[in-house]
Amino acid sequence: MTRSVSILGATGSIGRSTMALMEAAEPGAFRIEALVANRDVATLATQARRFRARFAAVADPDAWPALKEALGGSGIELAAGPEAVVEAASRPADWTMAAIVGAAGLRSTLAALARGGTLALANKESLVCAADLVLETARRAGATLLPVDSEHNAVFQCLAGCDGAGIEKVVLTASGGPFRDWPLERMARVTPEQALKHPTWSMGAKISIDSATMMNKGLEVIEAARLFTLPAGQIEVLVHPQSAVHGMVQYADGSILAQLGSPDMRTPIAHALAWPRRMTAEIPRLDLAALAKLEFFAPDPVRFPALRLAREALLAGGGAPTILNAANEVAVALFLERRIGFLDIAAVVEETLARLPAADPDGLEGILALDAAARAEAARRAETRAALA
Repeated sequence: MTRSVSILGATGSIGRSTMALMEAAEPGAFRIEALVANRDVATLATQARRFRARFAAVADPDAWPALKEALGGSGIELAAGPEAVVEAASRPADWTMAAIVGAAGLRSTLAALARGGTLALANKESLVCAADLVLETARRAGATLLPVDSEHNAVFQCLAGCDGAGIEKVVLTASGGPFRDWPLERMARVTPEQALKHPTWSMGAKISIDSATMMNKGLEVIEAARLFTLPAGQIEVLVHPQSAVHGMVQYADGSILAQLGSPDMRTPIAHALAWPRRMTAEIPRLDLAALAKLEFFAPDPVRFPALRLAREALLAGGGAPTILNAANEVAVALFLERRIGFLDIAAVVEETLARLPAADPDGLEGILALDAAARAEAARRAETRAALA
């Protein structure tokens, strides 16, 4: 049967990879229900026409005139603005890709889950900010939540058929980013261009910076704790420069199951897109003989304090993960604008966590209010650091 698909974040790297896999699949296997972009109208219009989407929306209301000009008369339903994104997520699709970056994807993630069906989650920030709300929404609607982050998808595959009782720990691997061997004094002079050059993965700007600071891995620790109902002590992070092993599960009998593959996001996307079956994907195969070695190291907590901050936020609970994520999003954006330094990113997050109470927010509006407060405080912390630099 044809599987109807909606893609929230269609013009980003995850969205484009999802559509490439659909295009290469057997004819008639998939059809597009809805596509959402932020403001990249040109790419969205090309995608919508090529895949004959039923609905296309942009989150930026200022992009509405361009969208109407590009797709007017096509027969595709069009909309713009934040509510249009929620409308797209609420459309009747069998499978929805949630790939809007950051906390901005929370409302649409909740809307897609409330409708039921299957949600492929590439927006880890939704679980970091609002795990209880996300998981309860999925439970009430009978929705299926599939992780798309390569590490969580790997763990999900390694857990197949396990009831969780025999798990000793899960291991999330990290490439270590472009600065895994740099001394602190050199890291203090890192430019955005250097931080965006990831050694193994091709990703968007925000996640590339998060990888360089290892905040991405910290957010993934929180996500893993929520997804797999594990305490922080059962989640380990190892630096693995080859990026061949994406996740592991160690069991009580001493067995370790690992998922391996080329560092290509199309692999976990394909797994989620075809689940519970498998689909053929034209992705470069991992050549173990050519790889020759697999290395694993403990991350350096001094040079990469973001991991510590994420674990502290997870243990603190309440609104601490929401504050952590919001402050990090602000700090990363300011670093990309060259307004603060690379090492200031984690410092701004730590100072914001220290200054805001982390009481458990009440519902979606409480989460969004805390998110806004954390962003404002992070901006103030960053401004102070910039003035002192």
